[in-house]
Amino acid sequence: METKITKWPFFVGDLMLIAFAGFLCIHPGRAAEAWEFSVAAFVVITAAAFGAAPYLLDYRASVKLAETGALTTVVSQIQSLEAIAGQIQGATGQWQTAQEQADKTAGAAQQIAERMSAEVKGFAEFMDKLNDREKSALRLELEKFRRAEAEWLQVLVRMFDHVYALYVGALRSSQPSLIEQVGNFQSACRDAARRVGLAPFTAAEAEPFDDQRHQLADDNARVEPGATVAETIAAGYTFQGRLLRPALVRLRNGNGEQSAN
Repeated sequence: METKITKWPFFVGDLMLIAFAGFLCIHPGRAAEAWEFSVAAFVVITAAAFGAAPYLLDYRASVKLAETGALTTVVSQIQSLEAIAGQIQGATGQWQTAQEQADKTAGAAQQIAERMSAEVKGFAEFMDKLNDREKSALRLELEKFRRAEAEWLQVLVRMFDHVYALYVGALRSSQPSLIEQVGNFQSACRDAARRVGLAPFTAAEAEPFDDQRHQLADDNARVEPGATVAETIAAGYTFQGRLLRPALVRLRNGNGEQSAN
């Protein structure tokens, strides 16, 4: 709010001083003396100063009011800055709290990651041990299976050797009915064996000797070129396409007779 100085008292005083100066200078019937002019001049100067005084006071009041307003504005701004500083301090505290929480969360996540890594490593080691045990168990079972397979193959081979021996005996008996019955029995046994991969085979009479499929009873006997099979002593076998045992045969000599092998 602008403050105005009341000026009319100063104007009245100014007029009174000027009137007094005029009274000192004007004397009817005589000339004014020097001291009177000096006093009158001083009074006029005082009147001038007295007349200018309200304006000076008004100016000073305006300046002080402006300074007060500026000071008030500065104080208000300082208060605003203090409020902003408080908000910044609060935000800084919240940020520090959030940073601490984030550090705690990161530490917890790191611990969880380390635990997970340890669990994964332990699980991998457990699986490796389990796989090793399973592999050992599988190898053991495979060995058992192979031994069992070899054993039952040997049993089947011996049975089929006996069946073939019966069939050869029936052939030598020259009885057609017996030959037919034993032949049918041998065929039925061989058909059953083929279902599990075991296939007996014999060499036909006069078939050329093949050292991959045939063998002689005497391992030291020498096979001449062009030798042919005279008869099959024991059948050969293949298991699942793999040669299990060659057929045991007797060869013919150069005159077309059976050798003594």
